[in-house]
Amino acid sequence: MITSTSRADKRRPLDLLTLGRAGIDLYGEQIGGRLEDMASFAKYVGGSPTNTAVGAARLGLNAGLITRVGDDHFGRFLREELDREGVDTSGMKTDPDRLTALAVLGIRDPDTFPLIFFRENCADMALSVDDIDPALIGRAGALLINGTHLSQPGVFDASLKAAELMKAQGGRVIFDIDYRPVLWGLTAKANGEDRFVASARVTDRLQQVLPLCDLIVGTEEEIHILGGTDDTLAALSAIRAHSPALLVCKRGPDGCVAFPDAIPASLDEGVASRGFPIEVFNVLGAGDAFMAGFLRGWLRDLPLESCCEMANACGALVVSRHGCAPAMASWDELQTFLAGHWPDRLRDSAVLEQIHWSTNRHGDHADLTVLAIDHRSQFDDLIKDLGVGDERAIAHFKGLALKAVDRLAQGDGRYGMLLDGRFGARALEAAADLPYWIGRPIELPGSRPLAFEGGPDVGATLREWPINHVVKCLVFYHPDDDAELRARQDRQILRLFDACRSTRHEFLLEIIASKHGPVSGDTVARVIHHIYDLGVYPDWWKLEPTSDATAWAASEAAILQHDPHCRGIVLLGLSATQDQVLAGIAAAAPFPLVKGFAVGRTIFHDVAAQWLKGRLDDEGAIAQLTENLRVLAEAWRRARRARAAA
Repeated sequence: MITSTSRADKRRPLDLLTLGRAGIDLYGEQIGGRLEDMASFAKYVGGSPTNTAVGAARLGLNAGLITRVGDDHFGRFLREELDREGVDTSGMKTDPDRLTALAVLGIRDPDTFPLIFFRENCADMALSVDDIDPALIGRAGALLINGTHLSQPGVFDASLKAAELMKAQGGRVIFDIDYRPVLWGLTAKANGEDRFVASARVTDRLQQVLPLCDLIVGTEEEIHILGGTDDTLAALSAIRAHSPALLVCKRGPDGCVAFPDAIPASLDEGVASRGFPIEVFNVLGAGDAFMAGFLRGWLRDLPLESCCEMANACGALVVSRHGCAPAMASWDELQTFLAGHWPDRLRDSAVLEQIHWSTNRHGDHADLTVLAIDHRSQFDDLIKDLGVGDERAIAHFKGLALKAVDRLAQGDGRYGMLLDGRFGARALEAAADLPYWIGRPIELPGSRPLAFEGGPDVGATLREWPINHVVKCLVFYHPDDDAELRARQDRQILRLFDACRSTRHEFLLEIIASKHGPVSGDTVARVIHHIYDLGVYPDWWKLEPTSDATAWAASEAAILQHDPHCRGIVLLGLSATQDQVLAGIAAAAPFPLVKGFAVGRTIFHDVAAQWLKGRLDDEGAIAQLTENLRVLAEAWRRARRARAAA
């Protein structure tokens, strides 16, 4: 039985539906060598129409996807990732008999990109006419079909049915030629990167959809296969004989040229816009980004010149990065790029990279209440002071804390935990199946200057962490520390920030200044300014409580000055009493950038002590932890509602 599940709003009108390939891209992380010599791979969303759907969603279009995925881990990853990207997945079917498609790719040099498709009897190539839902088509204004999905009879029929339904309701049909000779059986299976093999059979099959098309997009090689000749102008004329569609020819660093009417005597006589001749790092995915950018303009009825410019810019941004779907530009990023002047190596621009990262993060955490139980040295001290318990007991207690959060939250993603990999390893593993925000410490407890757990190469440590774990780092940092200490800590913070970006982990920076010097209204703000001046952009800040409104205002202003896309601030507890934490919540709640709290010992310390001494059983400990967290969470939300009312 083929099934479909989606959290998307099935009533939402869609600007665009894409149909066709959906699979996993495994990208070699080593650059400049043979695929044989690549040792590790990054897992991304893949498949041309799927990449385009992601790119379109990031640019502000309501996009959906029609495809099949396997009932496997990769299929679930694709569905979850597309949901997070805002792509409507109600047209994705789960195929119980076939596996999700896979492609393995590498970057050898600017002209060589080894590529192997694993698509034998894969899920998306089993798409059938029965999978085309007229109600879903009816919600959309345009449909993108894909050349690869014309290579087999079943998917050809499905594509044709979807296109006919779209035309019948007055919508627009877009054809991405997307020619991969290997997927038509025209080249050896190992030659996935081959871009052109002449074939009258392929030309005939592709041309059958032309009367339905309103827009046709392809590279010069793809125009050749569609037109049946290796003369570009002649091929365009042949296509025009079959279709009145707008024709767009992609020309790499020279941009593109569009032909809305008759084909002229020269390519240069078509409609064009500026290209962006930047250094090519990875050409794979450029066409999918180009399509997303073009459609952002075309589906909004912008002038052709603007459509071409946005398409060229989106393609340029993607060829400068690793991966296809994750490299797609956001709308803010595209506008920044079009308004500026950038180096040939775009990935060397810290400004562009920061905007790309911060505007494409998944999820919205406007409200966050976190039980911080990532403590290690404090539990060592507790065992020593009480004379009872051991590491296994503490590990069990942290599992109880996870159960307490789940009991209170009941699946509410506004809750979270800070858990460590020493005592909390089993709890971290159990949390993988739950929807809560998870942070994890990297600092060596109490270190000053900052040192990291797991070894000197913090990047190697983070590569072992699940991607959804937020990297939390506590730094004891005062702006009046001596220059040598500050320099050593700065180097470590920079090292960690670079590692987080490399491994795609979010970064929470916790600053405690009060233990090493006097604190006034601007102390923490001075630290924040300094961290940004280093070129470090934490996704989150975790700051000490204070009743000083000027201090909160200064910290908030410092963050927003440097990073308006920062996720926000969470309040730490510093082992304060419950009443003191409640007072801290009341003082912080008026400031919009403060999103919640991450409090630990106030919630768990006394409960842990009683449990270790045998005065509370497991159920009693869970109940008390639940109640302690509930009191703070409800106080936080009351305070935020009061701010909103005011």
